[in-house]
Amino acid sequence: MGKLVAQTEIKSDGDVFHEIFRYRPHHIKNMSPGNVQGVINQSYWCVNIDGKENVAKKMIQAIDEEKKSVTFKLIEGDLMELYNTFIATVHVDTKGENNLVKWTFEFEKLNEGVEDPNTLMNLCLAITKDIEAYHLK
Repeated sequence: MGKLVAQTEIKSDGDVFHEIFRYRPHHIKNMSPGNVQGVINQSYWCVNIDGKENVAKKMIQAIDEEKKSVTFKLIEGDLMELYNTFIATVHVDTKGENNLVKWTFEFEKLNEGVEDPNTLMNLCLAITKDIEAYHLK
């Protein structure tokens, strides 16, 4: 099992950010159109990774309202051609005006030749910044 963690500070409301991933992920395509081509029924995502369209089906594995975290498990799609398991958690840490969005990936590669999902992490951070910019308008 591998683990990759990254975080970024946002100036927009952390509660709103959590609410988007919890209840309105289908709105993310409007906030980050260069990165997210579509979200269908909150479970099928079509995203742009390195200029290539990738599809993923995910299910919500856990929600912690108190900690403002949502954990997704990928169950189908392009990434599943590289990983046996892939779990992503987005957590918002709100402290006054300073909010941190932390992404955690836990994954098991199909083989040693598969790279760590750094490109996907960069995509998640870019989507985070797009959501922030959208709400700061």
